[in-house]
Amino acid sequence: MQVTAMHFKRKAAENLRNPKLQKALEKLQSKFVDGRAAAIAELPNFEEIRNAATEIRARTLDNLERYLLRFEQEATARGATVHWAETAEDVNRIVADIAARHGVHRIVKSKSMVSEECGLNDHLEACGLDVLETDLGEYILQLAHEPPSHIVAPVVHKSKEEIADLFEDKHRRAHTTQIAELCREAREVLRPGFLSADMGISGANFIVAETGSVLIVTNEGNGRLATTLPRVHVAITGIEKVVPTLEDSATLLRLLPRSATGQSITNYVSVLTGIRGQDESDGPEHFHIILLDNGRSQLLGTELQPMLRCIRCGACMNHCPVYQNIGGHAYGWVYPGPMGSVLTPAFVGLENALDLPNASTFCGECAVVCPVKIPLPDLMRHLRNRQTERGLRPWSERVALRLWSWMAQRPKVYAGFTRMAARMLNWAGGREKRLRRLPGVSGWTRERDLPAPAGRTFREMYRSRRPS
Repeated sequence: MQVTAMHFKRKAAENLRNPKLQKALEKLQSKFVDGRAAAIAELPNFEEIRNAATEIRARTLDNLERYLLRFEQEATARGATVHWAETAEDVNRIVADIAARHGVHRIVKSKSMVSEECGLNDHLEACGLDVLETDLGEYILQLAHEPPSHIVAPVVHKSKEEIADLFEDKHRRAHTTQIAELCREAREVLRPGFLSADMGISGANFIVAETGSVLIVTNEGNGRLATTLPRVHVAITGIEKVVPTLEDSATLLRLLPRSATGQSITNYVSVLTGIRGQDESDGPEHFHIILLDNGRSQLLGTELQPMLRCIRCGACMNHCPVYQNIGGHAYGWVYPGPMGSVLTPAFVGLENALDLPNASTFCGECAVVCPVKIPLPDLMRHLRNRQTERGLRPWSERVALRLWSWMAQRPKVYAGFTRMAARMLNWAGGREKRLRRLPGVSGWTRERDLPAPAGRTFREMYRSRRPS
């Protein structure tokens, strides 16, 4: 997937002025935010489970090599083939080689953000293979030639009317906006694909070291069809998705669907272990598992290591006031929202995503709702520091910060400057006491007015109210 994060400001401004998108994003509040709150309330020991999940993820990352090697050993013993991929290009090459080796012509895919990260579909199609997305949201986006805008609900930015128009154009069937009928139409189109596919490709929510299993959760059942009907199954996942035991994965599963979609559990939880046995009626004849690095190992042992705890629930973006207003496409890569504001600069280079660590109000809501306690605001602040240290921020910003730092270390100078600034801004606010334009910092007033200060600093107001 092409990186366009350098155009974040322009895309964000366009999306703020898009009434259809703004209407579609209202679904986040009613479906995900309220749904999570209700699902979490079902667990009286939620914080205890959350602490346990955080410990599991942190302990695994501290011993990542050991658990990955154990996973490879157990998966291989059960008939799977494990491949190690350093880059996205390696993943694409490995999958194409597997397809050629097994005479694959038609591929069905379950939703996989890692495959989006690799641009896998484009590569396979360039190799002459027929690739069909079977997750309903991903299928809609494949028809529309658009990337996902959310990691859990990839088509959240579209209305049912837009989807109805798209289906009418692509399927050449009668127009309908009834959700049940649209779903039936999609099933009728997708079902032959499952039955004729030579290969199924999936991601993995977790991989289990003690059993060599791949675990996926879905709500539509397409994941189970894509991984059991074709004779070849390829699972692609990041190296950080390993967990030590099935019991550990069960702990994480108590949090993942609640944090993602407000469900106590997803409709389907599939634990895929090894190839089909002689006495088994379904499952693949060949099972390949690709473990992708693509920059993940570089975060180990750094301030950004906690980001690898992420279980891809999407709660941070659902609750983020920035994402809620601009949607996912503005972030310019696979991972949007607060998680993307850390992962994208880490994976594609800080210089290619300069605005993302700054795309935050620092309200802290993302850290509050993260089921594995990733300190996202702290990580974004760390990336901001890196930008300044590397001279990647505008010179005017760096000079302003140095001046502020100099004044902040000199209380008398700081007090004098703030007294003067408070009075000037109060005067600039006029009779309405509204600041409509601030030269030099127009980003604060371009889209909204700011209330003018009272004309006195906080210290002055506090001193006047303090009893003598």
